[in-house]
Amino acid sequence: MRISPSLAAVAIMLCSCAVANAQTLPAYMAPISGKTAGTSSDVATRDMLALNTGMFELYGDAAKIFQKNILGKHPVILGLFSGAGGRMILYRPGMAPIDAPQVPIVYQLLKSVGHSTMALAQVVGPYIDNGDDKSWRGSMLAYRSRMQSALDGLDATPMEPGWRDNNRTILQNNIAFMDECVARGVIPFAALEAFGKKQAPYLAKNVAWAAQTQVAHWMTVLAEWKKQLGADWDKTYAASNTIYVARQNNVLFSVLAQFFGPDAINNRLLLIETISFTTTPADMLESLTRIIADRSVGALFFGNYHLMDYELMGGDARAAIIAETGKRGMTPFLPPVVPFGSKQWPTLVTPGPGPATIADLK
Repeated sequence: MRISPSLAAVAIMLCSCAVANAQTLPAYMAPISGKTAGTSSDVATRDMLALNTGMFELYGDAAKIFQKNILGKHPVILGLFSGAGGRMILYRPGMAPIDAPQVPIVYQLLKSVGHSTMALAQVVGPYIDNGDDKSWRGSMLAYRSRMQSALDGLDATPMEPGWRDNNRTILQNNIAFMDECVARGVIPFAALEAFGKKQAPYLAKNVAWAAQTQVAHWMTVLAEWKKQLGADWDKTYAASNTIYVARQNNVLFSVLAQFFGPDAINNRLLLIETISFTTTPADMLESLTRIIADRSVGALFFGNYHLMDYELMGGDARAAIIAETGKRGMTPFLPPVVPFGSKQWPTLVTPGPGPATIADLK
C-alpha cells in the first residue's frame, strides 16, 4: 500500500509533537510523572474484581428502596442495648415511630452502685503488692469522694427500703476498703480478694433486682404494643443487637422471644451481632433490611429462603475442612449441621456441667 507524501509528512509531524510534548513536561509534573506498566492479566484481574466492589454500591442503592418497602408493609421493633436498660422503638407503616418509655431509674441506680464496686478492682489491679508505686492514690481519693457523695444522698433516691439498705452496705464497704488501701499505702492481693468475697452476696442482690426491674418494664411495653398491633403482630419483624459478652441470655432478645414465640426465632425475630455495646437505629434497620433482602436472593438463585442467613460457602468449606484435616491426619472438630431456617436460639444451647448462673456459684 502506497502512502502519499502529504500524509507521511502529517504523520511525522504528529509523532514529533507527541515526542516534544513528552519531553517538555513542566517542572511541577516531574515528581508524579512516569510511565505506567501493566500486563493484560493485571488489567483483566482488576476489571473482574471491580464487579465485586461495584456490587456494594448497588446493594446500598437497592437497600434504601427495600427498607422503605419493608417499613411500608411490616411493623418493626428494634431492641437496642443501652446503659439505661435498653431502648425499644416501634415502627408502624405510615405512622411516626414510637420510642418506648425508659426503664425505671432504679435500674440504673442499682447498676451504678454495683459497677462502682467492680471499678475499684480496675483502679487497684495494676498496682497489686507494689508498695513502691503510689500513682493509684489520686484516682482512689477522687473516686472515694464520689462514693461518699453517693452514700450521703442514698436515702433521697427512688429505691425500695430493702434495696436501699443493701446498697448502703455496698457503698460503706467500698469506702472502708479504699480507706484501708490509702492508710496502708499498698494493696495486698489478699485484701482485694477478701473485699471481693465480702461484696459478692450484696452485688448478687443488685443484679437480681436490676434484672427484675428491666424485664418487668419491657414485658409491659411489649404486651401493650402487641395489643395495639392486633393481627399485624404476625407480620412484625423484631431485632435486638448484641456484643459478644451480652450474647448469651441476651435480656432484650429473650423478652422479645416470649411474645414472638419459637417459630419466629431467626425468621421474624433476629439477634444481630455488633462490635460495640451500643448501635444506632439506622444501622440496625440497615442490617435488618440486608438480611430480609438477601433471603429473597437466596430463594431466587437456590430455591431456599433462609440460605443467605448462613455463610454461603460454609457447607462446602465444611467438606473442605474434613478433607484437609484427613490429609493431615487430624480429626475434624466442627459444630453440628443444622438446616437452613433453624428456629434454634442464636446462642449457646448445648447443656453441660458447671455453673451457669450467679446463683450456681454460691
